[in-house]
Amino acid sequence: MAHIVCGMLVSLDGYVADLDGVITLPVPGPELHRHFNEVQRRTAMSVYGRRMWEMMRYWGEPDPGRDAVGEEFAQLWDATPKAVVSRTLQEVPNGVRLIADDAVDAVRALKAEVEGEIDVSGPDLAASLGDAGLIDEYRLYAQPVVLGEGVPYFARGFRPSLRLLGSERLPEDVVLTRYGPV
Repeated sequence: MAHIVCGMLVSLDGYVADLDGVITLPVPGPELHRHFNEVQRRTAMSVYGRRMWEMMRYWGEPDPGRDAVGEEFAQLWDATPKAVVSRTLQEVPNGVRLIADDAVDAVRALKAEVEGEIDVSGPDLAASLGDAGLIDEYRLYAQPVVLGEGVPYFARGFRPSLRLLGSERLPEDVVLTRYGPV
């Protein structure tokens, strides 16, 4: 059975993107990116909400300007099985699973099928899965910036009861804080 994790970069005031859903947080430099490469290396499957999918698709495209750390991440990302939860997308690339209907049931089935870690990205998706008791761990990668407003890590109205699992200081003054449901 898989361990489902929701891990995202977040501002100190709790936002993952601006009000339009555009991620305006600083791009990780090489040292922090190496951490994310290791996370991607142990990810058995990634499940994205539509907006997060549209942002992450970049890693599946060639970019001659990528540094070696970014290129390694792109290769790891490309090799990881993926699913996209969306009612509006009509198609996704070959090898990517489209979940157009009941995301909770679909992810529950994935949790039973997949061995290892399933990474879930997108606040609304994480809230619906969290309400269903499917998220095992929340990882907040707090960057030392304040956005003032935007899309919160925890979707509006989602108020899980959590317990601290641990914290760690990472490069670029980022603090990873891990929480699990009570």
